[in-house]
Amino acid sequence: MRLLAVLVAAAVLLAGAAAHEHHGEAPTCAGGGGGRVLAEFRPGEVTVDGHPTDWDGVEASEFALLPALDPDDDKAYAGGKVSVKAVHDGVNVFFMLKVDGDYTYTKGENTKCPSIALMFQIGEKATYYNMGGCKDMPGSCTSKSCRGYEVDIMHFSVGNAIPGRLYGGNHIDNAAGNGGDSFGHLVDIYAWNPHCRYLDGVGPKENNSNAQNDWHGAWWHSSLTVHSGFVDDDSPYGKQAEKGTYYFEFSRPLRTMDRFQQDAQFTIGEANNMAVAFWYPDDGKPWSKSQHYSASCDWLVLDIQPSFEAAHYRPAPNRSWDAATAFALLLSVVAVCVSVFVGYSASKNNSSVKFTPLEQI
Repeated sequence: MRLLAVLVAAAVLLAGAAAHEHHGEAPTCAGGGGGRVLAEFRPGEVTVDGHPTDWDGVEASEFALLPALDPDDDKAYAGGKVSVKAVHDGVNVFFMLKVDGDYTYTKGENTKCPSIALMFQIGEKATYYNMGGCKDMPGSCTSKSCRGYEVDIMHFSVGNAIPGRLYGGNHIDNAAGNGGDSFGHLVDIYAWNPHCRYLDGVGPKENNSNAQNDWHGAWWHSSLTVHSGFVDDDSPYGKQAEKGTYYFEFSRPLRTMDRFQQDAQFTIGEANNMAVAFWYPDDGKPWSKSQHYSASCDWLVLDIQPSFEAAHYRPAPNRSWDAATAFALLLSVVAVCVSVFVGYSASKNNSSVKFTPLEQI
């Protein structure tokens, strides 16, 4: 079971590598590329179920979906822009991505269903173009030769994922020590370039390690009408070619237990480079290189903001503490003086009182 899951994941990775394959210099980016995604501190507001209603109050960033291999505005995704929202609760970071598109779903065939991916820079030399940019080819890339070119990728192919259900990290795959997902193919990957991509915990011999899938996620389409919960027998869950919007929702800890440069690590108050990719099949055919789109064509900046209270906290000036201390000291002195006076008065008065034995009363 574990071996089969890894083999299936590897097959999808090979298909994705073909779609990511770049050659030569980076193409010119229409509009200059880049952009910013703001992740505010909003604890307890979102539930990872694929539904967008709990994200209504969150600011969205929109980006044109351009062909990854030829980022020309004239060849942009026909469904329009991708909307990206992000929040964090101090422990986890959450993402909601929205893309308009007619409903298409073929059970068990990932390339005949929409797919989504998020990529984050790990190594200081890692580039957006060529998925890290290490020049080594398959068979020669290692954690040593490609050190500094690491990128972290979450890839969700929904061909085996029931809408509204949670996928990603699970006990079975995590026990096997890799970033796979045997149930819905929401996988945790690291890469040095499109040819050298591996599930976390898998790779060249010297880079094998115990790892886990730190991502969870779900998907939905606005045309779906059953909200009590789909099961596998309900496939294809909706009407093919129905107009609407796809929603992809994800979460991951800000920090993970990774010790092998396979996960990006997020810090509150700091920015991270990220990218968004989207695949969409046409006319029931598997998506190809030309249906691989990217939000912008350069790194986007993920800005993980501190809470409003933390950002605006200012310690009280020292002089306030000095005044309070002086006032407390004055009260203490007054209290001591009063105690001495009361004690002295009591002892003076008692000295004139005659003692009367109990027997004479």
